[in-house]
Amino acid sequence: MLADEGVRLLWHPSLSEQTGSQARDVLEACARGVQGFDVLCVEGAMLRGPRGSGRFHVVAGTGIPAIEWVRRLSERARHVVAVGSCAAFGGVTSAGSNPTDACGLQYDGVARGGLLGAQYRGAAGLPVINVAGCPTHPDWVTETLIALARGTLRGSDLDEYGRPRFYADHLVHHGCPRNEFYEFKASAERPTDQGCLMENLGCKGTQAHADCNLRAWNGGGSCLRGGYACIRCTEPGFEDPGHPFAQTPKVAGIPIGLPVDMPKAWFVALAALSKSATPARVRENAHSDHIVAVPGSGRPHSRK
Repeated sequence: MLADEGVRLLWHPSLSEQTGSQARDVLEACARGVQGFDVLCVEGAMLRGPRGSGRFHVVAGTGIPAIEWVRRLSERARHVVAVGSCAAFGGVTSAGSNPTDACGLQYDGVARGGLLGAQYRGAAGLPVINVAGCPTHPDWVTETLIALARGTLRGSDLDEYGRPRFYADHLVHHGCPRNEFYEFKASAERPTDQGCLMENLGCKGTQAHADCNLRAWNGGGSCLRGGYACIRCTEPGFEDPGHPFAQTPKVAGIPIGLPVDMPKAWFVALAALSKSATPARVRENAHSDHIVAVPGSGRPHSRK
């Protein structure tokens, strides 16, 4: 697919044949401007420690910290792409006390800056393109690279955190297989229940910007389709939610994290109405690990 669009892989630590001195020669040639390249793709957080030296992560055989290589290469690149939430915002590597002083390429959590600074722009004029996700969807990466190759990705195509809007303008909630349970606020109480995972089991699909349930993983999967709550992994700061991932924090019985596009008063009012109108079938199925009541028949589902 990428080859058909004129994209040629110059070097990748896992996919390329060059290793050792050959790989170092490629990096040196790119950093000096001898070898031209268009896109610098970076995976993983930028480790600035200890004390700003970057010595926690040194590229083998060079004696040079990885952050210095990234700085040098970013000066030559037409575009810089952060692949994954760690490269974009710091991600899991920056969680807790962050002993390695990890950050993203142009963000440190929600704050602009990161390794390259808030004002950084590639030679083509764009800031770092953050293909966030933990892990990121392969299609998001390839679609971004194809758009860059075609010259169709512009600043207006990135959201406030530098994410491509073709996926970040959606919510994980869109296309969720549990949407019927969500609409009636028929909530799961156990991880094996079929009901909505938002009220009790920590799901943040109504707050996470991504098209995970519209653009299936591996042709048919997503976290929610696999029975797991969305942990909002495309967002900066997801790694430190302040509570266990599989629990929903509440105040006076109301979840703290509400849908991004709905005022709290509306949500509370609509939730009460929805629960009062929940069909018995939906309520019964929400608290089971399989369908026990089918639509319209009034009869239990016969499981064979």
